[in-house]
Amino acid sequence: MRLLLGVTGGIAAYKAADLTSKALKAGFEVRVMMTPSATRFVGPLTFEGLTGQPVFVDVLGTGADAEGSSAVRHISWARWPDVVMVAPLSMSTLGKLAVGIADNALLTVVHALEPEIPVLLAPAMNTQMWDHPTTQRNLRWLEETGRYRIVAPTSKRLACGEVGVGGLAEVPDLLAAVQEAAGQGR
Repeated sequence: MRLLLGVTGGIAAYKAADLTSKALKAGFEVRVMMTPSATRFVGPLTFEGLTGQPVFVDVLGTGADAEGSSAVRHISWARWPDVVMVAPLSMSTLGKLAVGIADNALLTVVHALEPEIPVLLAPAMNTQMWDHPTTQRNLRWLEETGRYRIVAPTSKRLACGEVGVGGLAEVPDLLAAVQEAAGQGR
């Protein structure tokens, strides 16, 4: 099974490296795509070292990857996975996804996916951001499309020092969600 992991900016991005490692051990082939802000928290080389695959960050970047031409890389990457997970999912990427903005590699790939590929979204943000009406509206709308599944955040001590809902789900729970979705994938 093939997992395409999207990583957005946020302190929880470090957990994506652990998820990558555990998914590989569980038998998944893994590729990683990152938003530019995610690279400020965890470097692409971390994921390249874990997966042995290039990391997709710059949709307008030069050079080809394992799939060929850089001009259509977002399409070849969108055709590759059996399941997609975005973890952590920032409020910014959530909002862009909900309104159809595709201004980075991760968003171009997710918008180009075949409809039968399951897409799991694992939000991570401050409690006030999580509770914000716009966030909740965007999550509801994405779920109602039938295209996306939400892996709910947990209540814990957050990076800001506050305690509340908004922490990225634990890695075993993320992996379990991927395994479940992969069983229902194409």
